[in-house]
Amino acid sequence: MNEFRTLLENFWICKDADKELYYKVKRDIPNFQKFVREQLGWKLVHTENLLKLEKRPARGESFMGIGEFLDIRDYCILCAVLMYLEDKEEHEQFLLSELIDYVETGLKPYIAIDWTLFTQRKSLVRVLQYMEKLQMLRVYEGRSEGFGLESGQEVLYENTGYSKYFATSFSVDISGFESFEDFEKAEFEEIEQNRGSLRINRVYRQLAICPCMYWESVEDADSLYLKNQRQWVAKYISENMGGNLDLYKNMACISLDADDCYGLLHPRDAMLPEIVLLVCNGIQKEILNGHLLKGDNELIFTTSGQMSDIILQCRKNHSAGWSKEYREMNEELLVENVLEYMKNWMMIRFLDEQIIILPAVGRTAGVYPEDFNGGEEN
Repeated sequence: MNEFRTLLENFWICKDADKELYYKVKRDIPNFQKFVREQLGWKLVHTENLLKLEKRPARGESFMGIGEFLDIRDYCILCAVLMYLEDKEEHEQFLLSELIDYVETGLKPYIAIDWTLFTQRKSLVRVLQYMEKLQMLRVYEGRSEGFGLESGQEVLYENTGYSKYFATSFSVDISGFESFEDFEKAEFEEIEQNRGSLRINRVYRQLAICPCMYWESVEDADSLYLKNQRQWVAKYISENMGGNLDLYKNMACISLDADDCYGLLHPRDAMLPEIVLLVCNGIQKEILNGHLLKGDNELIFTTSGQMSDIILQCRKNHSAGWSKEYREMNEELLVENVLEYMKNWMMIRFLDEQIIILPAVGRTAGVYPEDFNGGEEN
């Protein structure tokens, strides 16, 4: 298998962090460069010190973003720190006190910054630790987390120079953009003159970085391309990413062989994914007994109350097989955790007061063996 998957799994690969991996991937670029350029329409950045695949999605999804960040403020601070580093030379050192003055001044027209507040100091700490993890910053003296405990803490950093490759470059002016939809529109307006390329890029991007690809109409242009070209799509996916293309009435996805997995998987060996498998089984039973009804487009509209009932019934039936954490978890928090996981894996979607159950719920289900204590009860 080529090293394309390594680029998919990593934000970027830095030579000074893993020299062997850097050269291993770089040598293999000719084997997947055409797939990146023609099928995905992505940019591959490769310099003397860094390799990065700019993984632009076909459309924004709820699970996308920086997992470590908890607040919009985190993203605002990240942008300010990136701007600060723009004016720094590679390997130039600077103090945290200098940085926070810049961040406070730069963000003042947009959001209120008060470093005496613990929540705002923690927001900055999350950003700094994320940037350390990606090696945009190196700590020379002190600890970033110290600022979260006390605002007077000082830290000495070094700018590695990698931050200038963090942001994606755009060929259009984005200063007037107001939402992620503006970015989606601009992305494909660049190739509007070639609708065929637009469609190809959308399909491959969705399959490459999302759990599922959905369509609601038989006339959907992307689905028609996928159905007509399924052999070629399956071939290119298998050769470059591994796995199999699974195509259904209103959904497509990539499934991996058990002995050839990579990335974040569902299901995987953890308690929450196991619970979700049981919940999917519960939903499938509700469909069979007529309590949940499929629409023509394979979507099921239900309420948060009905979903809560299914989740809590699963715990009632199977709690002996669950970890202590989930067995004793507050009901509201349990439901929240399960629904959030299902939303991130594109199994459900929220619409006002309703929950839309998506076709992916029908692909997998979990049951305990009949002789298992705490397994499925009749």
